[in-house]
Amino acid sequence: MAGATGILPIIVAIIIFSIIPSEIEARTKLYTTAVVHDHHENPTNTISPFQDDFCKSTVESKGYSCQQHQVTTEDGYILGLQRIPVGRSGKQADKPPVLLQHGIFSDGVTWVRNSPEESLAFILADNGYDVWLANSRGTVYSRGHQSLTPNDPDYWNWSWDELAAYDLPAFIQYVHDQTGQNIHYVGHSLGTLMAFAALSEDDNVSSKLRSAALLSPIAYLNQIRSLLTKAAAYLFLGDVIKLSHIYIYINTLPQEVSKLLGNICSKPSINCSDILAAFTDVDPQSTATRNLIHLAQMIRKGTIAKYDYGNADENMKQYGKPTPPLYNMSSIPNNFPLLLSYGGKDELSDVNDVSVLLEKLKDHEQDKLVVQLVENYAHLDFVMGVNANKVVYNPLMDFFGLH
Repeated sequence: MAGATGILPIIVAIIIFSIIPSEIEARTKLYTTAVVHDHHENPTNTISPFQDDFCKSTVESKGYSCQQHQVTTEDGYILGLQRIPVGRSGKQADKPPVLLQHGIFSDGVTWVRNSPEESLAFILADNGYDVWLANSRGTVYSRGHQSLTPNDPDYWNWSWDELAAYDLPAFIQYVHDQTGQNIHYVGHSLGTLMAFAALSEDDNVSSKLRSAALLSPIAYLNQIRSLLTKAAAYLFLGDVIKLSHIYIYINTLPQEVSKLLGNICSKPSINCSDILAAFTDVDPQSTATRNLIHLAQMIRKGTIAKYDYGNADENMKQYGKPTPPLYNMSSIPNNFPLLLSYGGKDELSDVNDVSVLLEKLKDHEQDKLVVQLVENYAHLDFVMGVNANKVVYNPLMDFFGLH
């Protein structure tokens, strides 16, 4: 156990850094730079005081109204939710609410990081939509809990199973209750995986949604192109499978991590260019170790399944069977409107893995499934690319207009 604990930060850093470098080349071509507020640890069981910072520094500073909300999940997590009810003109929203869900190592700032002309949340608000920004458990705006603090190991005892089963339904129910309307949903990366899982298992989710636009869709990861990510997934599972209660909060890079990364990145087949610059610019948020283990399981097994506890007895206790049950993508209602937008240069949402997903959705009603391939887009371009407003967001709003 001690050896595994010692290697934990090294493995975690490899996984984090392996996710980001594939975006660097595209970013220098497509992205502008925006100032993002400081994040700090909030070890209390109340809503994060940085909620105010979110609105003031990233929304109101750009001329938009911003409201703070909080949502309590069935399993006790208190989550932050921001609302942009009107556009810069001050005109009241006359279109349905839209819920935006970020990906891993991120938060609601994802959608307002760029200029108003380039950020999806602002574009939607200026086009008459009532915009809601979700922040998943563990991120700086969602550190609250009814009985636990982030210093308690049990606070971090979750993976994306819980994000799909508790966080997403809680956000959807809250927005539905507040507005009295069904909702359009936009997810990026892990936010798409949450939607796939929830839509395949929970009819209450699809019944409150008008549609779902899923950017860089993540369902199958077996053909992921990043060699570094694949290596990290195998190492991570092998060494820390029993440490699923430990959480990840990244703020420094230990010397041993730098040394190990240097050795790995010296391999001719692995590209680690501008790793540190990428890390500091993206401003990563916390997640649970168990969540990373779960994602690593997906890479290893090529399936979309519930969390594997690593032994048949524990799986039997949790699921009533020795292996974790699969999420059945064909169980997503065939008449539910879906937009899938993916990139030809995305090393996480690989085009071959998306093809596997599309095969699972082959019985979906043709007029309810829109698929868009953006050949020159990498993973982060869908949320930070300065030309995403034309390439991705205009077609997305056209899709909303149909539903």
